[in-house]
Amino acid sequence: MAFDAGMLACMVREIRGAALGGRIERVMQPERDEVVLQIRSFEGGRRLLINAGANPRIGFTELQKENPHQAPMFCMLLRKHLTGAKLCDIVQLGFERAAVLTFDTRDEMGFSARKYLVAEVMGKYSNLIFCEDAHPDAPDGRMRIVSALKTVDFTTSDRRQILPGMIYENPPAQDKQDPTAATPESLAATLAGETPDRPLDKVLLSHYCGLSAAVTREMVYLATRHTDTPVRYAGAETVWKGFDAVMSRIRNGDFAPTLALVDGKPVEYAFCPLTQYEAAGGEVRPFDDAWKLLDTWFESRDWDTRLHQRASDILRLLTHAESRIRKKLELQQNELAECEKASQYKKYGDLITANLHLITRGMKQAELIDYEDWREETGDFGKVIIPLDERLQPSSNAQKYYKKYTKARNAKVELARQIELGRAELEYVYTIFDALTHVETTADLGEIRDELYRSGYVSKMSSYAAPKKQPAPAYAKFRTSGGFTVLCGKNNVQNEYITHKLAEKNDYWFHAKGVPGSHVLLVTDGAEPGDADFTEAACIAAQYSKSAGGVMVPVDYLLARNVKKVSGAKPGFVIYHTNWTAYVTPDADEVAKLRIK
Repeated sequence: MAFDAGMLACMVREIRGAALGGRIERVMQPERDEVVLQIRSFEGGRRLLINAGANPRIGFTELQKENPHQAPMFCMLLRKHLTGAKLCDIVQLGFERAAVLTFDTRDEMGFSARKYLVAEVMGKYSNLIFCEDAHPDAPDGRMRIVSALKTVDFTTSDRRQILPGMIYENPPAQDKQDPTAATPESLAATLAGETPDRPLDKVLLSHYCGLSAAVTREMVYLATRHTDTPVRYAGAETVWKGFDAVMSRIRNGDFAPTLALVDGKPVEYAFCPLTQYEAAGGEVRPFDDAWKLLDTWFESRDWDTRLHQRASDILRLLTHAESRIRKKLELQQNELAECEKASQYKKYGDLITANLHLITRGMKQAELIDYEDWREETGDFGKVIIPLDERLQPSSNAQKYYKKYTKARNAKVELARQIELGRAELEYVYTIFDALTHVETTADLGEIRDELYRSGYVSKMSSYAAPKKQPAPAYAKFRTSGGFTVLCGKNNVQNEYITHKLAEKNDYWFHAKGVPGSHVLLVTDGAEPGDADFTEAACIAAQYSKSAGGVMVPVDYLLARNVKKVSGAKPGFVIYHTNWTAYVTPDADEVAKLRIK
């Protein structure tokens, strides 16, 4: 629970200072559980994000997300009522993780009206609720629910329902104390009733609402210089000093947004300095604005979470396909090993035919001279024992072995072909796995899903409906230090488009050698690139492949006119023969600097 009530108080203060009095220019809903309000105020344009999903939060943002082609109903409702409305107030509900945004607008008749957005950022119970006054003359300021991002009926909760037409009620109170109202005496009483060996941070977390684990650890660290101090080793007066040092920041509005990093990776954030990490050898990075901290924190985490959710059907399909193909290949290879006995079956048939006079019906085996097995040490031919079917005549036993020989010989050819097809399909599956690591937008994911649909995986994607008109693939663009444009496909659809639709005969084509990866095109426009341009294009190809992060990655490159598509092959599959190979060590940061946004 990193986004706690203290962080919400910090965000409310920022929103009041920068957006109060601003007008709503646009309402967007890029995700099912996320709304973005474009606000124009005296401070300039701002994008206010309210997330009620896996990573709940509220605050300004600069992160851009792709909006759906057709806005959801909740978004359409907000556009109808809030477009042009003025944000006149935002308040936090006590010390809960809930805030009410109040808007001055006009109703359908042109009369002044007030509308409300209640943002509840409470983990899995997060919600965004649109309300209006209970009735025009309501003296108590009660709000009537118009709609909600997530409706809650009696089958979901018997404590609190959220349905259109109902009066809005605050979230149910927890069986915890309000830390903003705590006193030295109340804290002492709380500690007195606790087990002496219980850690202090766990005690504070369980008795006071709205605090995250990182904040309670910071309180204990400020008081005792340790984060795992048991109750018995700290007096109430000492604990109060650390407790009050943090809570006074909330009461006085003295927020200091901080991001804690360990080994360069973000591990925690809070509205106050996290000195506990600095003392442990980590990095504590302060931010002037809390919303910039949240953008930094959620930039990768938010997308990774949503990507896993949205791509779950693809990942499940690919995992099952990989398992199925591997199992099938193993069985086919075992059968192919059996087919190696084809020559032995023919030999048995020949020996039986040559020795029919020595074999009678009812024999279970025959020991015959093998005239192809001359043994120098004995000066004689070797002998071979041939199993026989005692129910058959000698000639029928010979025919049985000839049939086995013919079947094994034909199966060997067919199995070799099937194994080759299986390996090609497995390689194709690996290219899709690799493409998923380069997904940046929902459009990229849609292209992968459409490719699988068109490649014959429709039975596993019964809920998918192919779009009537597919837009042009949105490949990545780069600019080399020499000013040349580089195009990079992030999936097989984009690879196909770049290589066979956009490439000119004198452009250079790059691909990481022997591994799944992107098709990269160095656009020359008739000019000759320099060595640095070739190196940078090769680094892009290495970075957008399964070899990303490797050292001295081999990258094949050649003129695009020498890259050929195989008829009937899967998307993105090409062949080439005349090429050069460069060995590069890609740097993700350097490649990112070349990217054209």
